[in-house]
Amino acid sequence: MFAVTVSFRIHPGQMGAFLPLMVTNARASLTEEPGCHQFDVCADGPPDTVFLYELYTDRAAFDAHLATPHFKNFDAATANMVADKELITYSSVRQ
Repeated sequence: MFAVTVSFRIHPGQMGAFLPLMVTNARASLTEEPGCHQFDVCADGPPDTVFLYELYTDRAAFDAHLATPHFKNFDAATANMVADKELITYSSVRQ
């Protein structure tokens, strides 16, 4: 598995517009991408912050996610709403 975490810091006053777009992107990822196994959208933590936890089959599946029309539309629509974003990826350790 390939795990992705993303922390978004949203500009004040933009959360109401950002969250529905984020949820729509997450739903599309889960329903339209066979390599996307989990896509959690979390809020109600630090103010103006949204945390994502995503699981993909592998790095190629995540790269395919980034190339989808729904992701590109989400990214363009929210670009001015995001003050900061931190993305971290993890690969599972084979035992």
